Amino acid sequence: MTTYTLALIPGDGIGTDVTDAAMEVLAAVAKGRFDVETTRFPWSCEYYLEHGTMMPADGIETLRGFDAIYLGAVGWPETVPDSVSLHGLLLPIRKAFNQYANIRPHRLLAGVEGPLKAEGFDILCIRENTEGEYSGAGGRVHEGKDNEVAVETSVFTRAGVERILRFGFEQARARRKHLTSVTKSNAQKYSMVFWDEVTRELAAEYPDVTVSHMHIDAMAAKMVMAPQDLDVVVASNLFGDILTDLGAAIQGGLGFAASANINPDRSAPSMFEPVHGSAPDIAGKNIANPIAAIWSVAQMLEHLGEAEAAAEVLAAIEAATATGIGSRPGASSTQEITAAVIAALEA
Repeated sequence: MTTYTLALIPGDGIGTDVTDAAMEVLAAVAKGRFDVETTRFPWSCEYYLEHGTMMPADGIETLRGFDAIYLGAVGWPETVPDSVSLHGLLLPIRKAFNQYANIRPHRLLAGVEGPLKAEGFDILCIRENTEGEYSGAGGRVHEGKDNEVAVETSVFTRAGVERILRFGFEQARARRKHLTSVTKSNAQKYSMVFWDEVTRELAAEYPDVTVSHMHIDAMAAKMVMAPQDLDVVVASNLFGDILTDLGAAIQGGLGFAASANINPDRSAPSMFEPVHGSAPDIAGKNIANPIAAIWSVAQMLEHLGEAEAAAEVLAAIEAATATGIGSRPGASSTQEITAAVIAALEA
């Protein structure tokens, strides 16, 4: 059987809870098909408080040899600022391994009632993941003084914009053949006009895909008022970050928000994570919803080439929610949801 090597970074708070649940499901679906060798890394805010860094200096090189990386959650703002934990672990991994495509599926699972009447809600959001507004270019001068200045510069490269849009076009071609490119080109006359121009250039190569251009504010309204009209949505790092949290809310909450950080050319490992955060207030209480974490496992399996296993995990999640287990916040324990998904897999 094929053996996959998996780097586990449970992280902080409920990250440990949902990672354990996800690995139980992974073990169940892998049984008799393939093997998974996991190596657990304690990199977290607790690690930072002890060592002064979110991961060791050779952390990136340590991860490079794995087939995939699984991250639970990172953050403990009471002790470590989010800017430190994010820039010390998650963003360096994304950038070092060129995980430029962030894939977030948004759809209502059977039995789940979101806050909107959104029948047919099924959107695939593709977020640029390594540059744009989160490039980290900028600085502060005259700190603490009346004339203090802070500058944060967005960086958009032709290579970066073109590759994420091309990735989006390919996803749209495999789905319902509709791509919506999200910018704010009426206000940002350089970076976003540039993004619009590249979108139009690439559209000529995909005549079978219908292309729409929307401003970020109009897009937020569209996702609430008529989400059934959307298929694949492509946006910059910041805009994609905001829209995907909105998508998660529509699909029932962050407990359903799965995510894949993909290196499409497979020259380095990709990383998979639920995006609900570490939620320190409920850590260790057996009440965190592990569905996003389990859904992220399905994304990982699909990326690794185990499409049948990935489909079975998604079907098992939906079989559980269809009975009401995990369909509403707080209605089921972490353990109950995990057990229900595994039971559906084994049925």
